Amino acid sequence: MKHLFLVATLTLLATGTAQAHGDIKCTTPKADWRGQMELQSKLTAEGWKVRKVKVENGCYEVYGFDPKGQKAEAFFDPKSFEPVLPAGQAAPK
Repeated sequence: MKHLFLVATLTLLATGTAQAHGDIKCTTPKADWRGQMELQSKLTAEGWKVRKVKVENGCYEVYGFDPKGQKAEAFFDPKSFEPVLPAGQAAPK
């Protein structure tokens, strides 16, 4: 179920990120961040092909291909690695 939520969330993010970059923000203090390589390893274990991880608006922004092989651009909280949605966007059910 968690995997399905992640894929659905990332699909939504991939379709709307061009206009939503300004709406995505993470506020976790830098001292609490986990490493980019740790996120990349987690996503790879879930079936992702990660091409790039960078910091954008205090979040980790990931470019690559999701477990279904679809091109994806997604944002993650740098402490919890939970997907981050644009402000006002509800998580898929």
